[in-house]
Amino acid sequence: MSESKPEFDGLSGDYERLLSDPIREGFTGATPGFFHIRKRDLIRDFFRRQQVDTRTLSFLDVGCGKGELLTLLRDDFGQVFGCDPSAGMLSAEGLSAMGIHTRVQHDPQRLPFDDGQFDFVSAVCVYHHFPPGLRPNLTAEVRRVLRPGGWFALIEHNPYNPVTRLIVARTPVDANAVLLRPSESRRLLRGAGFRVEAQRYFLYFPERLYRRFPRLEWTLRRIPLGGQYAVFACAR
Repeated sequence: MSESKPEFDGLSGDYERLLSDPIREGFTGATPGFFHIRKRDLIRDFFRRQQVDTRTLSFLDVGCGKGELLTLLRDDFGQVFGCDPSAGMLSAEGLSAMGIHTRVQHDPQRLPFDDGQFDFVSAVCVYHHFPPGLRPNLTAEVRRVLRPGGWFALIEHNPYNPVTRLIVARTPVDANAVLLRPSESRRLLRGAGFRVEAQRYFLYFPERLYRRFPRLEWTLRRIPLGGQYAVFACAR
């Protein structure tokens, strides 16, 4: 990330085509947005297991892009916000018309929100776009905008999965990506004052098989072969 025009501004109009990959498309099957739906389901499942009613909580998605996850979760939370360095990505889908509040993140080193403003923050496939040396500051910023006791979901590509590495290597929007291991994610969270509560691997199966055997993915959640992983942590 740099303070010049964000790279995703130049990609926003052609973003879906640049993500196109035959393996990726074979995985999603007939369900548009399957990857976003899986993340929605993962977040819902986490809060259900924590016995937390999210309907009164405020939610921020950092690096929200075109707001796909925000759109899927807007009815689950009391208030829904998103931020992204790219104004072009934020303007692409008219999120404000859906009651989703968005802000451009003009400074890549600071989230454009007040201290303690949110109950839940997610960062989905954001960290691998940040150079490793800047990741601690991003994590500290997430902690800053969370209330004490608030939750953070850090979701990333799994570098232990060879198919994931192949897709990332040949995807233009990930040209500068540096994947991070789950151990690095946990270390970043603990260093910023979080208590790690859960870690789950997911995206083991293509959409067709997942629909038929949804419980099987849950049984495999600790085996580091899923296409992505999520670390859930609580702000102390």
